[in-house]
Amino acid sequence: MKNFLLLIVLLISMKNAAQNDAKCKFQKNKYELALSYLKNSDYPNALDQFSIASKLKPENEIGQEALKRIDTLKEILRSDILEKAHGTWIMTGDKPSWTIEAQNSFKNKTVDELVEINQNEILFFEQDRKSKVKKLLKKENLVYYNKDKSDALFSAIILSDGTIWSCSVDEKSKVLHVVNIGKQNENGFEKITDDNLEKFFSKM
Repeated sequence: MKNFLLLIVLLISMKNAAQNDAKCKFQKNKYELALSYLKNSDYPNALDQFSIASKLKPENEIGQEALKRIDTLKEILRSDILEKAHGTWIMTGDKPSWTIEAQNSFKNKTVDELVEINQNEILFFEQDRKSKVKKLLKKENLVYYNKDKSDALFSAIILSDGTIWSCSVDEKSKVLHVVNIGKQNENGFEKITDDNLEKFFSKM
């Protein structure tokens, strides 16, 4: 009986060791892939791979080094997207501006919603189309959402009401697209995966 129990323990130990070895190998592959993306200045993909590597075994040397790389890449990518987003934007609707629905809705507006983005703040305005009078509605500090330092989310901002928005800028079409991906409240982070609120803005 003792020999049988010893055999079971031995088999479990061997299985765990094999799994651990496979995990380390996979982590190393992800880290090396991230380095190759980094070498080619493909920062978003490098960030994705470093994020995976850091989460696989966060306590080992590769996991710790990946975490440092993530922090650096987030700073670079945030600086880049802020440069693209800097300026004044007009909201065109909750659907892409090329859709008929968005075009008709935008055409029938009497008041436009504007957003001004600078290095430290986001300012929200409304502007009467006829009089061109612009009224400041609110100011928000530009705060990036960074609860999980090992994730690949670099462009999400959190507003004072707790809503978290993922932002992307298409330089070619000059479109700012924001998606409500979650909310921070007294119970913690609430992720939104269905029927996310979206907004599209065009550069003025």
